[in-house]
Amino acid sequence: MTSTPPTDAPRPAADAAPRVGVVMPILNEERHLVEAVDAVLGQDYDGPLHLVLALGPSHDRTDALAAELAARDARVRTVHNPSGRTPEALNAAIAALDPDVEVVVRVDGHGVLDRDYVGTAVDLLAETGAANVGGLMDAEGVTSFERAVAAAMTSRLGVGSARFHTGGEPGPADTVYLGVFRSEWLRRTGGYDPRFVRAQDWELNHRIREAGGLVWFSPRLRVAYRPRPTLAALARQYRDYGRWRRVVARTHSGTINARYLAPPAALAGVVVGLVGGFVWWPLWLVPGVYLAATTVGGLTVRDDRLKGSDRLWLPVVLPTMHLSWGWGFLTSRVRIEEPAA
Repeated sequence: MTSTPPTDAPRPAADAAPRVGVVMPILNEERHLVEAVDAVLGQDYDGPLHLVLALGPSHDRTDALAAELAARDARVRTVHNPSGRTPEALNAAIAALDPDVEVVVRVDGHGVLDRDYVGTAVDLLAETGAANVGGLMDAEGVTSFERAVAAAMTSRLGVGSARFHTGGEPGPADTVYLGVFRSEWLRRTGGYDPRFVRAQDWELNHRIREAGGLVWFSPRLRVAYRPRPTLAALARQYRDYGRWRRVVARTHSGTINARYLAPPAALAGVVVGLVGGFVWWPLWLVPGVYLAATTVGGLTVRDDRLKGSDRLWLPVVLPTMHLSWGWGFLTSRVRIEEPAA
């Protein structure tokens, strides 16, 4: 059932399109930066819009490309982010926006917005009264491996029931992909917490909800996402996801659920089965069943983006995502210190 948005929430002014600021954290994005920026500048939106790129210490041609983009279009400006960390990049970019910006759009350097993304998001803010709206992370691969990762990232077998991965009905959500915010809610909550190197979106949305704001998911919003290009990079990505999701759970009690516990449970079962099988052989059935399930499940995933032999990567990609996330969660030692008074 589709949830009904609140009717008493404040709406943006109807007499003019709100002024929009787009923020983009950038680090080693030579491959996708131009495409991502062009998608922002090409938005079908009637109101004023500008873009701030927060440049980390890249080791490729990212900075040179950013300078060329800023020289080409006055709507593009850059700020430096010496740490290279995403939350600090986002806060620096937000601080560099024009002070009269009413709506803040977060985009990544490897994300490509649909042409109507900003206009649709602004409409949704008005329709729902939400503090933040977001939609689907529409993973799109170029290589055979990337297409397999994209299929895994948009399947329930790969990522569970998260609507911003798999789709679903519009309505209130714990979190959304990236996000389009009313600027007053970013000011009210203090923006992104720089202590959260990863999972900063989830953590910010939690604080927004705790403060009484509405986070709204809509499948009308889609952002093309470019998956990691190698198995090692994918494993690091999902290890970090698990590691920092554990940090969020430690910091904000009551924010964990069964979906987040499934990967560490799978990893624990596989390890116990492999080791314990030397003592009692039936335990070897546990990793065997898991391997069979991910193999059969991967080979039968329905996804029109898969071509030729792409599907053969899925029995490798799926366990990599699950077990890396579980490893990061179980071994996470990061603890967030409360800021000094």
